[in-house]
Amino acid sequence: MPVPLEASANPPTNAPLMDRFRTGYRWMLLARMTEEKIASLYRTGKIVGGVFLGKGQEALSTAVGMSLRKGDYLAPLIRDQAARMAFGEPLLDTLRTYMGVRSGPMRGRDGNIHRGRPSEGVLAMISHLGAMVPALAGVLMAHRFQGIQNTIGATCIGDGGTSTGAFHEGLNLAAVERLPMVVVVANNQYAYSTPNTRQFVCNDLVDKALGYGIDGHSADGTCLQSCLEVLQLAADRARSGHGPQLVVASLLRLTGHGEHDDGSYIDPLLRKTPVGRDCLKLAEEKLLANSWATPAEIALWHSETQQQIEDSVAVTLREPLPDPAHEDWCALSNRHLAEG
Repeated sequence: MPVPLEASANPPTNAPLMDRFRTGYRWMLLARMTEEKIASLYRTGKIVGGVFLGKGQEALSTAVGMSLRKGDYLAPLIRDQAARMAFGEPLLDTLRTYMGVRSGPMRGRDGNIHRGRPSEGVLAMISHLGAMVPALAGVLMAHRFQGIQNTIGATCIGDGGTSTGAFHEGLNLAAVERLPMVVVVANNQYAYSTPNTRQFVCNDLVDKALGYGIDGHSADGTCLQSCLEVLQLAADRARSGHGPQLVVASLLRLTGHGEHDDGSYIDPLLRKTPVGRDCLKLAEEKLLANSWATPAEIALWHSETQQQIEDSVAVTLREPLPDPAHEDWCALSNRHLAEG
């Protein structure tokens, strides 16, 4: 029986790069293989609703989750499976939500991507179109009012989401209030099917940080080392009182917008450029090149991860769906349904 990777086992931020890189690779691997299984279940009719994969964005997403501590807040988006896991979301929470069983965190309600456990620091996603920026700003303002110190929040958004009013309003508020927030932009070159050239005219999205008077950071979204270093720097600066941090990472979504979309609009030449590289493959190559892992270790991680996923799927498939005849569909704000 494989031992599940636990977020509590993340190396400390001052640990050697090798240790953080090895752990980061394993989170990337778990996220990639989990989503491959989810896509397979979707194609066989076991999952209904939308399925949106983070293939190609796992290095950035993993670094977001690993940059946070217990007590911090994460507001993930549809492609942040890796961040969720690295921050502590159990694999069973993921699968139970996608399969719609009543034992999941959303009890079989509200689609399969809006899951969260606010009491444990994971906000349920409202929308990926900027809405989580003001939502997270509100959480951090509440912490300030309550006298809670030394906590930060991180949220992710796509390049297209930076054009929304919610993004502007939330980030402007965070900047004015000097909130300890990290906003991570995954510039995957397309807002669904709209290329960067039709979205904005600034040279780089990181230039937007200047307009808000906040720090801006650039990362290579295909390189796990770059993502780990830049996200940790941004998190440390937010935690030490430097206000909001904007991180922009360049990469390419290596799949369609969702499993319903073939991604045929993506310029094939982009796949041959540096942004089109597969971050998981690059991370594995770096592990081997630096002798940070052996081929046997990597093979073992693959087999253990596959077994962990299959075991979790088997558990989920045995669990009951909500019964419409007996389910109490009252809002979660009601006391007897309140989280925890």
